[in-house]
Amino acid sequence: MKYLATALGLLLSASLFAQNGYDIKVTLKPFKNQYIYLGHYYGKQLPIIDSVKLDATGTGTFKGAKKLGGGIYLVGYPDRSNKFELLIGNEQKFAVVADTAAIDKISFTGSAENASFKAYQQFMLQNGKKLDELYKQRAGSSEKDSLRITAQIDTLSKKIAAYRTAIITKEPNSLLSTLLKAMKEPEVPANKEAEKKDSLYAYHYFKGHYWDGINLWDDRLTRTPFFESRVDKYFEQLVYPSPDSVIKEIDWMMGFASASNEMQKFLLLKFVNRYLNQKYMWEDAVFVHLFEKYFAQKNYDWLTDKGRKIITDRAYSLMANIMGSPAAEIKLPDSTGKKWNLYGVESPYTVVVIYDPTCGHCKETLPKLDSLYTQKWKAWGVKMFAMAKETDGKRSDWLEFMHKSGMKEWVNVYYTKEAEKARVDANTPSYSQLYDVQSFPTLYLLDKDKRIIAKKITDKQLDEILEQRVKSQK
Repeated sequence: MKYLATALGLLLSASLFAQNGYDIKVTLKPFKNQYIYLGHYYGKQLPIIDSVKLDATGTGTFKGAKKLGGGIYLVGYPDRSNKFELLIGNEQKFAVVADTAAIDKISFTGSAENASFKAYQQFMLQNGKKLDELYKQRAGSSEKDSLRITAQIDTLSKKIAAYRTAIITKEPNSLLSTLLKAMKEPEVPANKEAEKKDSLYAYHYFKGHYWDGINLWDDRLTRTPFFESRVDKYFEQLVYPSPDSVIKEIDWMMGFASASNEMQKFLLLKFVNRYLNQKYMWEDAVFVHLFEKYFAQKNYDWLTDKGRKIITDRAYSLMANIMGSPAAEIKLPDSTGKKWNLYGVESPYTVVVIYDPTCGHCKETLPKLDSLYTQKWKAWGVKMFAMAKETDGKRSDWLEFMHKSGMKEWVNVYYTKEAEKARVDANTPSYSQLYDVQSFPTLYLLDKDKRIIAKKITDKQLDEILEQRVKSQK
């Protein structure tokens, strides 16, 4: 078990509680006179919220003046090497007796929810093992045996589904039922007529029913090991990969989540950390939307000043270079002192290369770019605009770099530390910020109007994009 942390270092508040308090007495053999810990799932994290020292009989009581938020909690052993689960819902004053040598024989007093949870876990453990064995048998079986084993798998799967359905039917409002509903994925019914009309019928049905039975304002789901994975699957497999589609789905989810401060916090942290560093070029628009709608004009007690600054600075960097938007103008001198501006370079395509002359990767990549330019891109009308950023090196390093790397037909300009400082002192975004330079070299591809076609790509990707676009115009 460990304390919760995020990529932003965001400080989460301790407002996990409602009123009325909790009192959970735990006897955990064979431990004596040692601390045990109470925590819960929070996506992939396991925050600890309480601890207690066991007495000489191995007993201790977790107590608090405020009621715990519902979910799947964990009692961690003194060395935190292991743990066992329990449910915390409406019943928050109960006793637990467990022995690490036979943890499956754990018993609860005063908690019907945990008695049901224990029975469910034991049922799933027993039948889950049987399913695993059958799948292994089928993998190496003959065709005849495979049919027989498949029938056994179907029978056992139906038995498990029936067991879950019985719990939901018997105790529809229990925490266990809520969790079982949230874990269940939709089953697509056979419908030949619908399949004829819509070749993507199965996809549309599955996506349309993916959140059935799940209340996205129910903060108990945030304290489970599966809810975050369910959100991940939805966005990775079911949402069309485009900024408009992703933004629409995020806003839809946040509309429900806004009814719960805890769920709102969970999803905002989830989304802002996911899109802080983009996997795909178009995701910049998603992060900017998150900032503008959910952070720019709003304050949250769980967000530190440091976290807010990271989000804000990143958003401002991305705003200037969202895919399809005009690239920021660059005006800098070449080696003779002549000033060049990016928008003065006329061509159907312009490659902007931002690099550090002392960068080892740049020394490897830029000669490759020059070869591609000479052998292919030049004939397509491509122009190269290279901005060397001064870091630890000197102007002489830049001149030597150009001499060794080719780049003779490029527009080569130099961006000194003094020039960057002057922009910052004048409250003007630096070129590094405008082009969101996180590493060297940073490559952009612009169209004839200097709109961004692609950004932060490799030399190979750049070549592929250019070749594809040139072919499509023939």
